[in-house]
Amino acid sequence: MRILVTGGAGYIGSHTAKFLAAAGHQPVIFDDMSQGHEWAVKWGPLERGSLSDPTRLAAVFKTHHVDAVVHFAANALVGESMTNPTKYFRNNTVGTLNLLEGMRDAGVGTIVFSSTCATYGNPVRVPIDEAHPQAPVNPYGESKLMVEKMLRWYGEIHGLRWMALRYFNAAGADPDGEIGEDHDPETHLIPLVIGAAQGTRPPVGIFGTDYATPDGTAVRDYIHVMDLADAHLRALDRLEKGEPSQAINLGTGRGHSVREVVDAVARVSSKQVPVVESARRPGDPAELVAAPGRAREILGWTCQYAELETIVRHAWTWHEAHR
Repeated sequence: MRILVTGGAGYIGSHTAKFLAAAGHQPVIFDDMSQGHEWAVKWGPLERGSLSDPTRLAAVFKTHHVDAVVHFAANALVGESMTNPTKYFRNNTVGTLNLLEGMRDAGVGTIVFSSTCATYGNPVRVPIDEAHPQAPVNPYGESKLMVEKMLRWYGEIHGLRWMALRYFNAAGADPDGEIGEDHDPETHLIPLVIGAAQGTRPPVGIFGTDYATPDGTAVRDYIHVMDLADAHLRALDRLEKGEPSQAINLGTGRGHSVREVVDAVARVSSKQVPVVESARRPGDPAELVAAPGRAREILGWTCQYAELETIVRHAWTWHEAHR
C-alpha cells in the first residue's frame, strides 16, 4: 500500500516508515519539518507541508494515490500545552480535522492514529486498560482525546476505519543504528540520562523520591520505538482485514522507576550518571503502566525488545554515534 505518514520525519514516524518499507509498503512522508529531520527520511519521498494547509494536503493525496494514513504529526510537550493550549488544539485537533476531511475528499478510508496514555489523566488503577476512565489533566492529552472522539464519529457517519494506539513511554532507537531520537527540547528520560552520562547534558533531574514505589521514584512503562512501529503495521493489516475500529494501549505491561533507568544507563555505558534530586513536579503520577492484553489479542502483538537494558543499549549506541 501507499501509506501517508504524517510527521514521518520525526522520532516514531521515521522508525515506522522504515518498518512499513521493510514490509513492502511505500511510505510517503508528510512533514512540516518543524520537529522532524531530513536525515530521518530514508524510506520514501518527503512532501513538505502542514496539516493547516488543506490545499497542500489535497495535492499530496492526488500525487501519490494514497491508500491509508498513519498519523503522527502533533505537538507533544505536556508543559508547553499548559502555557500555550491554543497551539495544541490548533495543531493537534484542528490539524487532524483537516487531515480527515482531506482523506474524505481523496476517498481514503483507513487511518492509524498516534494517541497517548495522557488521555487517561491520573490513574485510578494500575495497570491501565482501555476501559480506564479518560480524564486528561493537560491540553496535550485533551487534544488527543478530542481526536479520538472525531475518529469515532467519522467512523459512525462516514465509514472511516480507524485505530487509535495509546502509547505509554516511547524509547530506544533503531537496532541497526540508522535513525534514533533527537528532540529539541528533549524531555524524554532515557536520552536525558544518556546525555548526562556522556557529559553533553546537565545532571539528570529526579523529581520526587518519596512516591509509594519500591525505590521512591516515579515508575513508567517504557516501550521500544520499533515495537511501536510494528504495532502500527499490524493495526493497518487488521483494519484491511475487517477488524472493527477501536483504541488499543501499547506498552510492555512492566514499569521501571527513574532510578532503574539511571542504573541501566550506567551499566550499559560503564559511566557514572550525575543526578540531582528535587521535589515532585505537580501532576506527575507515581505509576503509569499499560495493560497490553488487547494489543496481544487484537493485533497479535508482543514486544520484541521488552527488556529495559536492551532499550537503553540501542539508544546509547545511537547517541554515541551521533553526538
